[in-house]
Amino acid sequence: MLDKLNIVKQRFDEVSDLIIQPDIIADQKRYVQLNKEYKELKELVDKREVYKEILDNIEEAEEIIEDGSDAEMVEMAKMQLEEAKEKLPSIEEEIKYMLIPKDPEDSKNVMMEIRAGTGGDEASIFAGDLYRMYTKYCEGRGWKVNTVDYNEGTSGGYKEIIFEVNGENVYGTMKFESGVHRVQRVPQTETQGRVHTSAATVMVLPEAEEFDVELDMSDVKIIRTTSTGPGGQSVNTTYSAIQLQHLPTGIEVRCQDEKSQHKNLEKAIKVLRSRLYERELAKKQEEDSARRKSMVSSGDRSAKIRTYNYPQGRVTDHRIGLTLYDLSNIVNGDIDKIVEELKMTENTEKLKEASETM
Repeated sequence: MLDKLNIVKQRFDEVSDLIIQPDIIADQKRYVQLNKEYKELKELVDKREVYKEILDNIEEAEEIIEDGSDAEMVEMAKMQLEEAKEKLPSIEEEIKYMLIPKDPEDSKNVMMEIRAGTGGDEASIFAGDLYRMYTKYCEGRGWKVNTVDYNEGTSGGYKEIIFEVNGENVYGTMKFESGVHRVQRVPQTETQGRVHTSAATVMVLPEAEEFDVELDMSDVKIIRTTSTGPGGQSVNTTYSAIQLQHLPTGIEVRCQDEKSQHKNLEKAIKVLRSRLYERELAKKQEEDSARRKSMVSSGDRSAKIRTYNYPQGRVTDHRIGLTLYDLSNIVNGDIDKIVEELKMTENTEKLKEASETM
């Protein structure tokens, strides 16, 4: 393991030297990539120092015990040895996971889309509940959430809502939320007290940076319209809403959240880039899944991934068979336990795969 960490240290030293070179700083794409690599490698290099210190302590203690000339020193060395050996397995386990090659998308910001599915008004209300859950979760992590576009439901919630989330390792955390979410509860409109099942689809797209997707604006038709929905007189009189049509693929994007036409255009282009990027990513994920069918794959957005059952107060993630009787906290944004279990499952799969190919 130390040999692997020494190779990491060697690469870290190379990257540290590269990111201060003027020609690298001038090449924005290369500079951003190397900065990301620097951050990831630094975590491992820091962990290497801790690991190395534990190994040195073990070696030093064993030498003192073997020498045996000073009884007091031997006693202290035995305590040092025991303490170091206790720490060793957990740090080795941490390093094993850290050495798993990271998905390069994981560090990206995301575009999230929530769409009401089957269930009419209740599905729109549920889509609104999911949006609130994610907003609270993201804000609790110090991430920034910005609405891009929305279409409100007739009885509350949203028929669809698109929003961006900016922060550290957002896609790596949120990618498992893609898929069909199902709710079982008595709707407010139900007079007989019967439990209904409704659904909403969540999509999590890694936000494409400018150099990820070459977007030729001559392929994009820009339509400027007035905004719709609540917001005062200026909403229906100012041509601030933007609709983009990407002619080669037929992808359409709309943004009306900002009062400024320029800001709406900027946001709409971001969404369009992410949609185009996702098409390429979907192809890659299909290739990967042919090689390894992951239990927690974020590729299949039509798969039913989670059920929120209100009468029983439970949430079940069907991919990993996890059931938690903590629905009220979960819908208020406390989804950490689910996210961590999904991450752990993916890491375990990757670790198994890595050991098979070694």
